[in-house]
Amino acid sequence: MSLSVQKPYILAADIGTTSTKTLVIDRDGRVLASHSVEYPLHTPRPDMAEQDPDEIFQAVLTSIQAVVAIARILPSQILCVSFSSAMHSLIAVDRDLNLLTQCITWADNRSVDYARILKEEMDGHQIYMNTGTPIHPMSPLLKLMWFRDNRKDIFEQAYKFIGIKEYVFAKLFGQYVIDYSIASATGLFNLRKLQWDEQALEACGVRAEQLSEPVSTVHHLAGMKQEYAVAMGLQADTPFVVGASDGVLANLGVGAFEEGVYAVTIGTSGAVRGVVREPITDPKGRLFCYALKEDFWVVGGAINNGGIMFRWVRDQLATAEAEEGRRRGMDPYDYLTSLAQEVAAGSDGLIFLPLLAGERAPYWNANARGVFFGLSLYHQKTHMIRAVMEGVMYRIQSVLTALEELSGPTKEIRASGGFARSSFWLQMMSDVTGSSVVVPNSIESSGLGAAQLGLLAMGEIKDFSAVHQWMQIQHSHKTNNENYNHYQELTTIYSRVYHQLKDEFDMIAEYQQKYTK
Repeated sequence: MSLSVQKPYILAADIGTTSTKTLVIDRDGRVLASHSVEYPLHTPRPDMAEQDPDEIFQAVLTSIQAVVAIARILPSQILCVSFSSAMHSLIAVDRDLNLLTQCITWADNRSVDYARILKEEMDGHQIYMNTGTPIHPMSPLLKLMWFRDNRKDIFEQAYKFIGIKEYVFAKLFGQYVIDYSIASATGLFNLRKLQWDEQALEACGVRAEQLSEPVSTVHHLAGMKQEYAVAMGLQADTPFVVGASDGVLANLGVGAFEEGVYAVTIGTSGAVRGVVREPITDPKGRLFCYALKEDFWVVGGAINNGGIMFRWVRDQLATAEAEEGRRRGMDPYDYLTSLAQEVAAGSDGLIFLPLLAGERAPYWNANARGVFFGLSLYHQKTHMIRAVMEGVMYRIQSVLTALEELSGPTKEIRASGGFARSSFWLQMMSDVTGSSVVVPNSIESSGLGAAQLGLLAMGEIKDFSAVHQWMQIQHSHKTNNENYNHYQELTTIYSRVYHQLKDEFDMIAEYQQKYTK
């Protein structure tokens, strides 16, 4: 690597669903410092999930300023700032970048009816095959269809429809750019032409000029507004690399490029992903296909209900237990995990469908809801805690099964995200999937991927093989065959329960939308 000694550090800024985290990473891939700034998700109705774009923009400024101070590095030592971002957000702005809406996140389900309309009354499957984004209310395409019909005032007033990272770059540089990676997650971008898809634009009634300019993930800007450079403690000419989405960068960060090596990330939500060299889409419409670079495409599926389910357990089912953990000087999640470990694999026949936020892959059913199945007088709260954790793994297994149909059998799973800190969760994943699960030496996979992309953008490396040594295996988990046999039986029951309740999910969702204020 030819990275100059004068600029030995890369900042990797990851704009996530619950926080923005910025890392300082050196030339050997070591994370020297990190700082995270959280922000709330506003859910005034069950089908709404919004955030304040200005609050997120301030979090970007604050996290970058703080991490530079923590690492005690000079602005002149920073090669670039490279970005990772959550996908599927939508913001309407006027010509002066004033907000017409909040940031509508992937978890917003207001456009659920348009998934049916696009699938049944329009050529939604062909749009999916062109764009690689499954037909689901997470998609900005469906959000735009909803705004066109339900908020005509905003729809007609909007100068641009953008995502959260585009908003950040527009504030910093006054330019509207969107990388191929985030664009390929909008449902509006043609994967093979690398431009806005005419059929998708026609479906939602938006013109290409109302969207940002698509650019490569290694595209970079310099010369930010002085006030923001001062706020971050950076030089105004520091290059900002547009970067990619957090999902595809997680694959890059854990080195999951080989056939049959799949990356699994579980944070608030979760995903299973593999890398292919050209865009492919699933004839059954179950999986996404998003860009990393022109010759790297990530295929897989995301789930809505990942680590957020464990938070739900803590806040709704086990507040007393969480408080007991605190009294014992333990992290509440660690204490709840210790309680789950008291229960045998399979939770003595208690199954949880963790579908509280609707679901994405492979079902793409925004009306899905959570279910405890098999609950008896014998079961205790510890069974329920473990069953929720196992339910998240059943979700991962269902996506993995679809991915194997498209890309081949699993040789190895590489884990990242917050759950990768827990050996119990990792062993459970190995036991449910029947695959070896390995954990890299750093779980900051999206940030490391952004840093690697930054080096490529700055011309410091020719390809990603130059930073292959960044990914070292920290530990691995092998399948417990006895547990695996239990889980095989239970995943079959889990799948049957879901499919038998599909009509009932629609009915209860309609009831909730009608009567829940």
